[in-house]
Amino acid sequence: MRILSFNANGLRSAASKGFFDWFHTQDIDVMAVQETKAQAHQLTDALFNPEGYHVHFRDSTVKKGYSGVALYSRREPDSVLTAMNRPDFDEEGRYIEARFGNLSVVSFYIPSGSSGEVRQGVKEDVMAWLAPHLDEWLASGRDYVLCGDWNIVRSEKDIKNWKSNQKNSGCLPHERAWLNSRIADTHGDGSAQPEHGWHDSFRVARPDDVEYSWWSQRGGSRGKDVGWRIDYQLLTPGLAERVKHAQHFREPYFSDHAPYLLELDWNENT
Repeated sequence: MRILSFNANGLRSAASKGFFDWFHTQDIDVMAVQETKAQAHQLTDALFNPEGYHVHFRDSTVKKGYSGVALYSRREPDSVLTAMNRPDFDEEGRYIEARFGNLSVVSFYIPSGSSGEVRQGVKEDVMAWLAPHLDEWLASGRDYVLCGDWNIVRSEKDIKNWKSNQKNSGCLPHERAWLNSRIADTHGDGSAQPEHGWHDSFRVARPDDVEYSWWSQRGGSRGKDVGWRIDYQLLTPGLAERVKHAQHFREPYFSDHAPYLLELDWNENT
């Protein structure tokens, strides 16, 4: 199974750069999109609804052209969930989950705090609220793939300018501790990690490699590869054992984020 997670920073913008032409070359089974930045009625063209895929959108209802998530799948989901019963999170279009038997694939978009104290406060409030949900999913017995832009790096390996970003949102010590406290591997920043937790699929496949998933659009950051790894596909333990390959596509350029591909040894009968 090939799962792609992609923060499009505007799905129409990414499409204009040839994203869907590229998508059709990748043999994707499920794609999780973040930041569609469009309403569903603006995405009715066949370009956004490729033949052979079931497409589900969750738009922002509080601000047009903002946030929004989507899921594309070859197999029709048994069910699709679009709300977590937190109005501000749900109304901004930050969660969608497709269920296929015992497998759930989620597209998440965690708020960014980079614009200032108000949004950083929202981000931290969401983190605190989300923690028990992550624990509940982990204990549910379902297989989960949590795809998305988490807006947090895990360690020095995940950001080019480690020292100079210690006071910046996305690299704050307490943010890293929050994320790493839920991931059961040794590739965090040294903060406490659980014995039984989520698995960072990229680190399962490539423990020591350095790849980034986001670059600032200022200062030629992408060309210099001055990036951050803030986009993840987190897995429940049983799926972690099935990881075959993981890769970020720095090129071609469709968005300030790179598409992140995960390949799992999984099929409907697994």
